[in-house]
Amino acid sequence: MIEFDFVIVGAGSAGCVLASRLVEDAKLTVCLLEAGPPDRHPMIHVPVGWMKLMKNASYNWMYEAESSPWTGGRRIPVPRGKTLGGSSSINGNVFNRGAPSDFDHWAQRGNPGWSYADVLPLFRRMESWLGPDSDGKRGRSGKLRVTPSPWSHPLCEAFLDGAASLGIPRNPDYNAGQQFGAAYSQRTIANGRRQSAAQAFLRPALKRRNLSVVTHAHVTEILFDGRAATGVRYRRKGRMEEIHARREVILCGGVINSPQLLQLAGIGDPAHLAEIGVPVRHAAPGVGANLRDHYTPRFTARVQGIDTFNQKARGLAFGAEVAKWLIGQPSILSLPSTACYAFAKSDPVLDDSDLQITFMPASYKEGHQSQLDDEPGMTLAAWQQRPESVGSVRARSSDPFQAPEIRPNYLSAEVDRKVLLAGLRLARRLMRTDAMAPYFAGELYPGDGVQTDEELLDTARERGTTTFHMIGTCRMGPEHDASAVVDHELRVRGIERLRVADASIMPTMPAANTNAAALMIGEKAADLVRAEFGER
Repeated sequence: MIEFDFVIVGAGSAGCVLASRLVEDAKLTVCLLEAGPPDRHPMIHVPVGWMKLMKNASYNWMYEAESSPWTGGRRIPVPRGKTLGGSSSINGNVFNRGAPSDFDHWAQRGNPGWSYADVLPLFRRMESWLGPDSDGKRGRSGKLRVTPSPWSHPLCEAFLDGAASLGIPRNPDYNAGQQFGAAYSQRTIANGRRQSAAQAFLRPALKRRNLSVVTHAHVTEILFDGRAATGVRYRRKGRMEEIHARREVILCGGVINSPQLLQLAGIGDPAHLAEIGVPVRHAAPGVGANLRDHYTPRFTARVQGIDTFNQKARGLAFGAEVAKWLIGQPSILSLPSTACYAFAKSDPVLDDSDLQITFMPASYKEGHQSQLDDEPGMTLAAWQQRPESVGSVRARSSDPFQAPEIRPNYLSAEVDRKVLLAGLRLARRLMRTDAMAPYFAGELYPGDGVQTDEELLDTARERGTTTFHMIGTCRMGPEHDASAVVDHELRVRGIERLRVADASIMPTMPAANTNAAALMIGEKAADLVRAEFGER
């Protein structure tokens, strides 16, 4: 039997941050368990490698969401990282905190300590921002290097100028408090290489003797003494092993794996637990509920008069890009999945933006983000930033190795369809501004023949995909909220010595790509745990 003070399940974004911060207290011992392999694959460290890792089952859980009316009966791939760094090791390297009002809303829902004023110091602590910071909202000495784009492209400049002509001005820093506007995307990339949570936080912490990291460790069961979690059982290299926690077990498995582990432990909706043959340990109907995600079809257009990434990624041109990357010059190999953003409003009376529009001087086969088109093109996507459509994650059986059922219920809320339509129409206008006119050579998908609201919504049914931002399945909330899974200190309600710290605890969707907020949750969890158990 091996014992540590804390056993952390999942070495994803929050798990890496949490482990690294806890072991700063030399009196605390931590074991971090990761189901996947070490993060040695070269495509993890080349930023553009995310396109390859999306289909690599060794580093990706390869989950799929169930079909639904608004996916046209299609099952949607749901990539989730399965290696040190978790999804931060296979994502598109974009850094986006979200709007201040998002976190104020969390606090207003009965979660003290989670307002923007509370979490801003955590965002600042974790980052080393290499761009300008006129308002003092950014961190300079954190472990995660966040960089502005060192690269520009005439198509991107035309996109930004066109956005300004439509009343969406350039924003020098969308992470400094005011999100509305257009900008080059900020990146978790430094010196041409990915800055995953493993690279930024875990790697330096491995020098500490009070941290143990175990890879290829698929946790199958949470161990209990009565209502108190005491450790976990996991399979590694075909053998079952146990590890025990003197103080707490902390789940950082993410939006899909954390609720599944709770359900297998008998913590969940009693009716669902009865269906899968798991005895009820604690009735918690909110486990696996409240799943939210960003969902969008991607519009593509043909480009004229200039090369796009479609040409730069082939033949001698690609060789030149590799050479530039190797000597540390700006290259398409060191770009995030989104070159530019426009944060816009579906209605001018809104206080905050509710639309997120992405732009890339590249087009993809059939609108997907895994294979570049043969001809020069560009891609725009738009989504509702704060979706109201909610779904669920449910274990299919008591077998921990069976993938759970994932039902996002995309666009089931009418407001999401309304906002998406506004976003798609705005994306079309952005492709056709005067600034874009020299380069725009016609819309490829969905094409000029698609005009009505219903026809535009059909594009969501036909080709809509996740934008990889799932949240909410172990939602945080106050005691009177019967569907809240954890309290504001991330402790699982009704259970002792068990917490959850990952994107699953988010009560509502931040208006952002979610990795930055997940990293912040790791920082917050570390503060909460050390306040209770660390050095006084």
